[in-house]
Amino acid sequence: MKVMETNLPGVKLIEPKVFGDRRGFFMENYNRSIFNEHGIEDSFIQDNHSLSKEAGVLRGLHYQLNPKAQSKLVRVITGVVYDVVVDIRAGSPTYGQWQSFILSEHNQRMLYVPEGFAHGFCTLTENTNVCYKVNAYYSPENDRGIRWDDSELLIDWPVSDPILSEKDGKQPLFREAENDFQYRVEGRVIR
Repeated sequence: MKVMETNLPGVKLIEPKVFGDRRGFFMENYNRSIFNEHGIEDSFIQDNHSLSKEAGVLRGLHYQLNPKAQSKLVRVITGVVYDVVVDIRAGSPTYGQWQSFILSEHNQRMLYVPEGFAHGFCTLTENTNVCYKVNAYYSPENDRGIRWDDSELLIDWPVSDPILSEKDGKQPLFREAENDFQYRVEGRVIR
């Protein structure tokens, strides 16, 4: 398994070893020991699965407030997504910066998104299945989001008119949400 650092400290792109033959393939998509060696020490306690029937479905940008903040291990089972992570750790050198990744059934890549980052994705194909592990249970009272087309973040989404949930269409702008941000950077709580 290859674990690669990204431009956002703590966010990691993971390439599992895939063993394929005429029958299909086998891969190990989670190994606690290997993940721990690379600084991913979360105890994942919940698995989530989303199906997006159409290309152009945009889900996000989501996060949960402390003390129910979540880290995620994201994997695409079928289809292709344009995955985006935004650093919302006030005081971080990369605060307000974003990075995108292509995750697909073909490249088998996974993305580790630690606490302190907003996360979202846009489907590039029909019938896209995304599964992700989280280290904290879903908490409706701590569930938050940032508007996908925030003019300050300037995320280069592959669509201009995505298919959104009602909730995601009404998320606040980055600057309107930032008073809620409180995460740890290098062991200290920052706001």
